[in-house]
Amino acid sequence: MRSSDLYAVFQPIVSLRDGSIYSHEALIRGPQGTSFHTPDVLLAAAAHESLNFEFENFCVTTALSGWGGLGETGRLFVNISAEVLLQVLKQCGRDSLMALISDFGVLPRMLVLEITEYERITDMDYLAEVVRDIRSAGVSLALDDFGDGRSSLRLWSQLKPEFVKIDKYFTKDISQHADKLKTIQALQQIATIFDTSLVAEGIETEEDLRVLRDLGIQYGQGYFLGRPAPLPREQIESQALDVMRDRRVAVFPELRRASNSGSLSRLAVVEAPTVGLRTTNDELAQVFLVNEKLNSVAVIDGLRPVGIINRSRFMNEYSKLYYREVWGRKPCLVHANLSPRLIERNHNVDELVGILTSEDQRYLVDGFIVTNNGRYEGVGTGEQLVRSVTETRIEAARHANPLTFLPGNIPISQHIERLLNSGVEFVACYADLNNFKPFNDQYGYWRGDEMIRLVAKLALAHCDPQRDFVGHVGGDDFIVLYQSTDWQMQCEKFIAEFARCALELFDESAREAGGIHAEDRYGVPRFFPLTTISVGAVKIQCGEFTSAEQVASIAARAKHDAKSRGEGLVILESNEISIR
Repeated sequence: MRSSDLYAVFQPIVSLRDGSIYSHEALIRGPQGTSFHTPDVLLAAAAHESLNFEFENFCVTTALSGWGGLGETGRLFVNISAEVLLQVLKQCGRDSLMALISDFGVLPRMLVLEITEYERITDMDYLAEVVRDIRSAGVSLALDDFGDGRSSLRLWSQLKPEFVKIDKYFTKDISQHADKLKTIQALQQIATIFDTSLVAEGIETEEDLRVLRDLGIQYGQGYFLGRPAPLPREQIESQALDVMRDRRVAVFPELRRASNSGSLSRLAVVEAPTVGLRTTNDELAQVFLVNEKLNSVAVIDGLRPVGIINRSRFMNEYSKLYYREVWGRKPCLVHANLSPRLIERNHNVDELVGILTSEDQRYLVDGFIVTNNGRYEGVGTGEQLVRSVTETRIEAARHANPLTFLPGNIPISQHIERLLNSGVEFVACYADLNNFKPFNDQYGYWRGDEMIRLVAKLALAHCDPQRDFVGHVGGDDFIVLYQSTDWQMQCEKFIAEFARCALELFDESAREAGGIHAEDRYGVPRFFPLTTISVGAVKIQCGEFTSAEQVASIAARAKHDAKSRGEGLVILESNEISIR
């Protein structure tokens, strides 16, 4: 610091709308060729010497001096810890600080103070007051590394910064991680509420830039866009500029597993009356008579369920000759299943399938008792459980097919809408198997599933995962949305490779005969050729269609024409169909 060996470098912050440079961030470097060149080592050394405050002050003045000395008029981001910011304002006041900034040749309205280490502040209200004072002078505010584990939504809410920089953990490899993408989408919703612009840090690849651009993140920063340099940049890296000018849409990563969403809160849990340990058989009979649709009753000890009594079994006993006279005033506990199935309210529905497949079918007949933190809440029936599990799986399949884990109908439609909105030209290919039903009937569902998975595997193999989208509509129907220019060659390879690989799923006799003998959908025995795949392709030009439904409909028409031929690729363009 005494020898002024520290200097500032500037890294561009880029608009992800058009690729223009929006601002620069000032970063401090030490003497080149020494161990003190990197900021991490400098910060550690300052902490070791107990010079944190002095070091940060020196860094801020070095950044401002360097920027002003270059005669730059653009916006500048400068890092400062919340603790140092509070100390500086306390020592010199707002007006003196603004005068100092202006003396360096930097306009306050073009300065963004990037707050770091805000987790150390214990008095958030005082920090918010200081920030309001600074903001009134025209200086903007940014929160750095949001999402690094030290972040505070409360601080975001209180300070309402103009910018929040997303920690690079969430942006690194976002093109391959659906969970990171979902997290950033959640941050976008919060940013909308607080009227904050997001800056994605750590962008280092073309694929990640495409995803972040298409997500609608306002600004980006990272080596792929531009490295820190002594002089500010006038333009981003050429590769990054090519991406920004390329209208092709990124393929968002999808969760490659069937959703397990769905809990008992979605079930029609019956808030049924209960009986106690000393409730008599006569009293229980009266409960069932008053509640005609009640399938079972829970036995409660205080607030804790200890058993369940099935209506049919009890009423069969109760209606026997002389039962009321002999047993009517006796406790009904003798009729209870004292090992009832207890299910917490927020238990995952899919995990309850064990009730349906349990060897002890009493759970299916009696139903189960629903609890909330161990306390009785109601009862559920086997019928309700079957319906809920079915509905949950159908809904999950709309998002991710449980067999192939490929995106289902909802992500397919969303991606088509994104393609249409971008104005990019693309090709919608609808693939369907020929003679799959007789194959499935002949060899069973297990081998049928193997063939479906083979289609998924080959469809993925014959596309660019960063350009082309593969979705599973259901059954043996698949959608591939190509932006790659070699899409036709890939389709033809896909069809040919499937024909070769599918042979392995047939018995040797079927391969020698060229097919199998089976009944058609009308029950008439006939010969079916070996299973092949047909693909109907539609070239979608800018402005031709306005909805995903229209694209899916014309792609299905092309698929129908391809299946009429029995195999091959059918291309539909300008109302003309040609066969390749």
